[in-house]
Amino acid sequence: MRRLLIVALIAVLSLATACSRSKHDEAPLAAENQDSAEMNQMNHDGHDASGHAASGTSHIQTEAVWKLSDEKPQAGKTTAITVQINDGKGKPVAEFDFNHEKQMHLIIVSRDLAYFDHIHPIYNGNGQFQVETDFPAGGDYKLIADYVPTGGSAVNNSTWISVLGSAGEAKPIEPDKSLVKTFNGVEVTLSYGHLMAGMDLELNFHMTDANTHEPVTDLEPYLGAVGHVVILSADAEQYLHVHPTEEKAKGPDAAFMTRFPESGIYKVWGQFQREGKTFVVPFVIDVP
Repeated sequence: MRRLLIVALIAVLSLATACSRSKHDEAPLAAENQDSAEMNQMNHDGHDASGHAASGTSHIQTEAVWKLSDEKPQAGKTTAITVQINDGKGKPVAEFDFNHEKQMHLIIVSRDLAYFDHIHPIYNGNGQFQVETDFPAGGDYKLIADYVPTGGSAVNNSTWISVLGSAGEAKPIEPDKSLVKTFNGVEVTLSYGHLMAGMDLELNFHMTDANTHEPVTDLEPYLGAVGHVVILSADAEQYLHVHPTEEKAKGPDAAFMTRFPESGIYKVWGQFQREGKTFVVPFVIDVP
C-alpha cells in the first residue's frame, strides 16, 4: 500500500514539473512572434519621400526643408537655395551616396517647362545642401532635389516657388512635329520603341554632324556617363531621371531605358557633352 502511494506521488510531481516547463517554454516563442509581427509592419510601412515604396533592404524616410536667401526672389538676381534633408523623425540625415559623381542633383523648371536647369548643390554636412542660381524671368518654378541617402534608395523631393519680375509669355506644351533638332552643330534624332504608358521602352538619341552628316563619335563623359535624361509630365508632377544603358558610349547613339508611368504629354531633356561643352536637347512627346 505504501509503495503504491509513493508511485502515485512521484507521478503527480512529474506531471506538475512538465506543465511548469511547458508554460516557461511558451513565453519566449510568443515574444518572438510579436517581434516578427512588428518587423513585418515596419517593412510594409517603409516608403521614400516621393510616396513610392522604398526598394532594397533598408527603408529610410526623408523629407526636404527648403529655404531661399530671399523670401521673395527676384528674376535676374542671384538667389541662394538651401535644402535640408531630415529623416522621418525630423533629424538631419548625415550621409549621402555619390550618384553619378554628385551627392545631389537639383532640377529647376519653369511652370511651362520652357526653362530647364540641372545644377549640383554643395554638401555642407549635417543634411544641408546649398547652391546659388539666377532665375531668368518672373513666374513659378519647380525645384526637384534628387539624392540617395546612404543605406537607402534614390529619393526626389520637390517644391514650387514664385519669382518676382517680368514674366515672359507662357509657351504651350505641345508634342513636337519633328523629332530631329540641331544643337551646338549636332543634329539629334530621337527615336523609341513601342510607345505606351506602363511599358519599358528604349529612348535613343542618334547624333550626326549638322554640316557633314558624319556620325558623332566623340561624345565626352557627362557626370560619369555618355549622357543623362530628365523627363517631366506636362504638369511637372511625374519626374524621371534616366541613365544610359551603356555609360561608356561615345556616340553616335546614346540609349536610355525608361517607363512612362501614365498616358499624357511629357518633355524629355537629353544632356550631353562634346569638346568640353555641355548641351541640352529637349523633345516633347505624347504618350498614349
